[in-house]
Amino acid sequence: MGRTREAGCVAAGVVIGAGACYCVYRLTWGRDESEKMWDEDDDDDEEESSDIAETGVQSGKGTNTGMGAGARLQGDSKAKAEVGVELKSGSDVKVEANSWAQSGSSLEAKAKALFSTLKEQASAKAGKGARLGTISGTRTLAPSLPCPGGRGGGCHPTRSGARAGSKASGKSKGKTRAKSTRTPATAWPVRRGKFNFPYKIDDILGTADLQKVLNILERTNDPFIQEVALVTLGNNAAYSFNQNAIRELGGLPIIAKLIKTKDPIIREKAYNALNNLSVNAENQGKIKTYISQVCDDTIICRLDSAVQMAGLRLLTNMTVTNHYQHLLSYSFPDFFALLFLGNYFTKIQIMKLIINFTENPAMTRELVSCKVPSELISLFNKEWDREILLNILTLFENINDNIKNEGLASSRKQFSRSSLFFLFKESGVCVKKIKALANHSDMVVKVKVLKVLTKL
Repeated sequence: MGRTREAGCVAAGVVIGAGACYCVYRLTWGRDESEKMWDEDDDDDEEESSDIAETGVQSGKGTNTGMGAGARLQGDSKAKAEVGVELKSGSDVKVEANSWAQSGSSLEAKAKALFSTLKEQASAKAGKGARLGTISGTRTLAPSLPCPGGRGGGCHPTRSGARAGSKASGKSKGKTRAKSTRTPATAWPVRRGKFNFPYKIDDILGTADLQKVLNILERTNDPFIQEVALVTLGNNAAYSFNQNAIRELGGLPIIAKLIKTKDPIIREKAYNALNNLSVNAENQGKIKTYISQVCDDTIICRLDSAVQMAGLRLLTNMTVTNHYQHLLSYSFPDFFALLFLGNYFTKIQIMKLIINFTENPAMTRELVSCKVPSELISLFNKEWDREILLNILTLFENINDNIKNEGLASSRKQFSRSSLFFLFKESGVCVKKIKALANHSDMVVKVKVLKVLTKL
């Protein structure tokens, strides 16, 4: 009831406002302008309005209706009230309603007659506007606003046919409204993918479904499908039972084949999938075949890129154990160069990788004999945050312990002045930097510094 009452109030306001505006218009501009205004309306609406106006005027008390080309004015000594209503019908016939009242008639009767006519006209005009909102038109895509996934069409539907067929409609009262002959706007079909991937990327799949995904990945050349399939396999490889299943289904060579592609996104997703699979010891035995290629690509790809980070994470997982570290010993200088040149996240990941090598005493000689940039000493600066400082201190601590345990201190002449051995052991610069960190504000860093200094 509330909405019905609101609608009634709005309709009453529209009627009263329209009547007042029309009265002012008639008194100021005259009747000649009314012909221009009504010529713009639709033929059907004019016929209906003329019927309403004709009925209302004829039913008025003390009114006379005359048909003619113009309004007839009568001069008389008595006071006369005139109401003229001109509506253009389909045959351009004008209906003129003139109401005369004698002086003996009351002013109230005159006002009622005038208001009744104005109310009927306003109701007809309001009814016309209401009909426009309910006309069913063809819903098409507006070409002005492009729709995502569409081709030229817009996202917002428009109406074609709301007022398109008004001028083409029949002139007589009994004819129905003719349909618009205007060509509708082109409705472009929405662009759809050639292939719908059967699974969501976060679905936990069984062996049969994993086999389907591997078959799709092996047969397709579509980068989008390859990316979705790799992400799906990578997410499933986070579970130990699927790590074995993917290996047993022959999925490792299928995934590793894509690290040779030139598309950096595909390479990144392939590295991520192999990284999750490398947690399994048996999978590492298969992935070791590709570790040199991964290492080379990680070093030469764009610095601090997502591909480089994914490659470094895979290499870090592959070097957690000592079985395959010797396959990467030739890249030690490149790793230290990345440690100096990379951003914060690259530095963290590189240090984790190098720490894996420092925990293997058998790799000490090759590690300390490689050439490193002298600017590497800047990492022992108190301005770095806790993670950087703890990693670089751990790296120094492990190398220092291995030099002592392997007896390399006595063979210092075998190492050049640009080697890691000289930078950490002989120059004394690192020791000074570490001592300066003894007053660090972070308690964890301070404890680590004291531990390293006690081993010197």
